[in-house]
Amino acid sequence: MRAARLVGPRNFEIVDAPVPTVSDGNCLVEIESWSICGSDIRHTYGTVLDEEDYPMQIGHPAHEIAGTVVETRSDRFREGDRVIVLPTSDTALVECIEALPERMIALPDDGPTNEWLMCQPSGTVIYGCQQLGTLLGKNVVVLGQGAIGLSFTAILSRSGVSNLIAVDPLDYRLEYSEKFGVTHTVNPTVTPTEDAVLDILGGEKPDIVVEAAGYTDTLNMALRLVKSFGTVMMFGIQQKSREHGFVVPMEYKDFRGSNARLKTVAAGHTEDITSHIELMVELKQRGWWDPAELITHRLPFEEVRRAFDMYVDHDDGIVKVVMER
Repeated sequence: MRAARLVGPRNFEIVDAPVPTVSDGNCLVEIESWSICGSDIRHTYGTVLDEEDYPMQIGHPAHEIAGTVVETRSDRFREGDRVIVLPTSDTALVECIEALPERMIALPDDGPTNEWLMCQPSGTVIYGCQQLGTLLGKNVVVLGQGAIGLSFTAILSRSGVSNLIAVDPLDYRLEYSEKFGVTHTVNPTVTPTEDAVLDILGGEKPDIVVEAAGYTDTLNMALRLVKSFGTVMMFGIQQKSREHGFVVPMEYKDFRGSNARLKTVAAGHTEDITSHIELMVELKQRGWWDPAELITHRLPFEEVRRAFDMYVDHDDGIVKVVMER
């Protein structure tokens, strides 16, 4: 089978790899669609690692995949079933993968597989919103309007919030957020975020701030923005530094004084890692919101390097790119 291997900074090669042998209880899934998560860029492709880190493990980095079951040794799935797979490692840039049934989400028979795949990242946002409690009448700010931030925008706009403010330095992303239901947009390179939010809310601070960008500056902005007894949701994955690992400097004093709550979210590290994605599949199926609206580009699998480069460089108005078999 074909697979992609990162052999140097921003340098993929297509290689041959053996098809996995399926253990009892598991399935072999032929992957038809792959997508890129910001974490694939942040920690691996978009940074220059030590020389000894290359070549990397075959298939790394990727975890957003969907395809068809071609061999099953499980009672839960049959050959021909279409599924989203949550792999056990971020090594999914391969044509076939052994999948655990408890990490598979069944898909309807109709519609392109790559469009159903978008239920995986947006499903994690569903999980995040479920942790916020009632949203009716709340004033919410979402920092970052990449695929995750835009998913928050789409879902929150359908959840009864009062004011929904999207913040991003890229105007084309803010244009997407307007299509997805925000009430206001802020470009921090034009207007200071804190000033703009206070002006929009008539001098009040927001009830909820979602940090969906994954930078120290935006996390600390969220801590400053939120009202007393409000909530900051830390969703974005912070950059790892050579000096401090994942230790992130935090503006502690004023946030502590606000009595606000800092809520961390990692949907993939819960006891139930599939139900929120299954819910997103159901919501898409009944027309509540279609996360396939996030897809801006489609490329063949062999153009994996181009797909990752577009994501790193914010090329051609990219929001979400899918690769197809």
